[in-house]
Amino acid sequence: MTDAPSSPPPAVAVIGAGPAGLMAAERLASAGLRVTVHERMPSVARKFLMAGRGGLNLTHSEALEPFLNRYDAPARARISGWLDAFSPADLTAWAEGLGQATFVGSSGRVFPNAMKASPLLRVWLARLEGLGVEIRVRSRWTGWKDGALSFDTPEGERLARPDAVVLALGGASWAKLGSDAAWVPALQEAGAVVAPFRPANAGFDVAWTPLFRERFAGQPVKGVALSHGGRTVRGEAMIAAYGVEGGAVYALSADLRDAVARDGAAELTLDLRPDQSREALTRRLSKLRGKDSLSNWLRKAVHLDAQAVALLREAGPLPIQPDALAARLKGLRLTLTGVQGLARAISSAGGVTLDAVDDHLMLKARPGVFIAGEMLDWEAPTGGYLLQASFASGVVAANGVLDWLKTR
Repeated sequence: MTDAPSSPPPAVAVIGAGPAGLMAAERLASAGLRVTVHERMPSVARKFLMAGRGGLNLTHSEALEPFLNRYDAPARARISGWLDAFSPADLTAWAEGLGQATFVGSSGRVFPNAMKASPLLRVWLARLEGLGVEIRVRSRWTGWKDGALSFDTPEGERLARPDAVVLALGGASWAKLGSDAAWVPALQEAGAVVAPFRPANAGFDVAWTPLFRERFAGQPVKGVALSHGGRTVRGEAMIAAYGVEGGAVYALSADLRDAVARDGAAELTLDLRPDQSREALTRRLSKLRGKDSLSNWLRKAVHLDAQAVALLREAGPLPIQPDALAARLKGLRLTLTGVQGLARAISSAGGVTLDAVDDHLMLKARPGVFIAGEMLDWEAPTGGYLLQASFASGVVAANGVLDWLKTR
């Protein structure tokens, strides 16, 4: 008597080969499922690789409460659940499990020792291959056809009928890297509510004088504190030809973007010397400056670099009185007149609303379809928060698939 042949394990299609999609694929394959990843671009994880060009900031080492407060308030409670499933410590341990040792930078951000994304991605893809994950590039999902997934491939249309689906197609920023939001009509047809996309972690327009723009575009303004709407962030801003950008600006970008949309402009206040009080600066600036010009005196007395001095002048002629000059140093106001668009934004807000998915990230309108990553409507500043939530959402979606398949 021979045993009856066992049925093959369930098949799952993961659509989108960024951090969320690849993490979901790893979890599902590790659980013994047959996983096929579809990516419309010629290679995988292009935006992930771009993020690592200046140093791959995987996550952040700060305590959970301030960590969670970095996310936009409407999504914070849901993201808290994602981080319960895959915490910053879990992400660090995962990277080190791939042989990628990490370190914590002076700002608390966590990086792999190699800094770049490519070494980590190489060993990650090798692990996925060892788990039996099949990756199909140039396989563009076009929606559903007669209940099957439809893909546009170099060989023509291909249909697939997996047991479950994870969609991780990205948001709407950096379309040339693959996140073009072309999936929106198919999801809306399926009954999902999709919030309009808006730029997140984007720069802002400032009407610089031509001389300032020509001389200082591309220069950083370091060690500053930026304030808007009662919030203050310390870090670095970058002068751009069109205005300002950089990590400290991105941390306030959601509120600044909304203010520009509402009022037509937003005010950003810079404290160029946040570690010194106005009184202390006034005392320093009250000393005789001799034959030095005011600009040279500022460089010597309060250690301002040329771009910071030029920023002070952009607000008008420099005050001569020490107290007035100290006041400008502590409260330099920039008027932001516009927001850079999605094509230049690091990430996007908007996407499938969180009310459209359950706690396992399954699309309520289409059981068996799970959503992960920037396709969902949440936003966070740079500094490790974007990648952390993307990875974690992939874990939550994979866990959701496993739980859902058990009920079938």
